[in-house]
Amino acid sequence: MATKSVVAEVREITLAIELIELGARLQLLEAETSLSRDRLIKLYKELKGASPPKGMLPFSTDWFMTWQPNIHSSLFHGIYRFIDEHGGADGSQSTIHAIVKSYRLYLEHAALHGDEPVLSLTRAWTLVRYFESGMLQTNTCTRCGGRFVAHAYDLRAGYVCGLCQPPSRAGKTRKSAPRSATEHAPRIAA
Repeated sequence: MATKSVVAEVREITLAIELIELGARLQLLEAETSLSRDRLIKLYKELKGASPPKGMLPFSTDWFMTWQPNIHSSLFHGIYRFIDEHGGADGSQSTIHAIVKSYRLYLEHAALHGDEPVLSLTRAWTLVRYFESGMLQTNTCTRCGGRFVAHAYDLRAGYVCGLCQPPSRAGKTRKSAPRSATEHAPRIAA
């Protein structure tokens, strides 16, 4: 019996370490592991060399609707949907493991295309929770056929994504001035 509890605790610590290394906030760690707050803070300090950041988690769906965050969120959500359906995760923590796998693939995709990841692990986790609670849905672009994050109950007829019809100032930063808006955005599969 004691062996099972030790194995379970080791799994929890391993998960917490993986989440911390990916940039998880303390609130995410508390929600997804059974470790105490004090233990998580000590683990965070040991791994990062600093205290965890303070402050509230993102609480609005509006961040996911702006141009670049929408593209990155839609990419992540597409990966997550695939992993969740076909990734073979099971058990009580299947959602968090699917999020971690999906987030790692999202980071690989961004690095492969020379893009900076816009989505943090905490935002990715929040995005999945918003979908689970029915606050967000996906709309299919009438031009490219890609599925993009949208508010729940938004009109779907005639929807055009931010890649097919970018806003006039999309991608026009000093950092990305030589690149066009479509080069800067990650590729999204339908």
